[in-house]
Amino acid sequence: MTEKNDRFLTPAEIEAKSFRILEGLMEDFHAPAPVREVVMRVAHATTEVEWAKTFRFSPGAVESGVAALLRGAPVITDVEMVRAGIRRSALERTESPVLCFLNDPDVAGDAKRRGVTRAAAAMRKAQPLMDGAIVAIGNAPTALFEVCDLVKKGLCRPDLVVGVPVGFVGAAESHE
Repeated sequence: MTEKNDRFLTPAEIEAKSFRILEGLMEDFHAPAPVREVVMRVAHATTEVEWAKTFRFSPGAVESGVAALLRGAPVITDVEMVRAGIRRSALERTESPVLCFLNDPDVAGDAKRRGVTRAAAAMRKAQPLMDGAIVAIGNAPTALFEVCDLVKKGLCRPDLVVGVPVGFVGAAESHE
């Protein structure tokens, strides 16, 4: 029997074939099952297998994030792009709201007054909602710096922080 041309595969067939290929590419990656699942999903979403393998996880981070979602905790993002990229159908069962304050009118004024980026000011505005929340930073290093500062000062305690900011200014330092 000949294999179907990739162009004519069903969505389920595409996903299954994709993950078969990915399993082969991930043979040398060993991690606990929850971490491996996240790394597999990152590699699948980005096609950057080697990059996905470099992700670092605090002990229990994945389990803490899953528990937060199951109880409907909010997901707070630094930018609308990250908010838009979160699959709503996956969150519908949990009723977790996805929040982004970057474009709120008061955030721009606060950023200007404090001399910080809007992303940092948006994280400051989100701070009262962060206890037990998931914070997903996918763009602004300054947002991740702000979240880390808020946590260090004991002003909030998110259940999970995902930090993958972009760029060449501050990104490497914020990853640390």
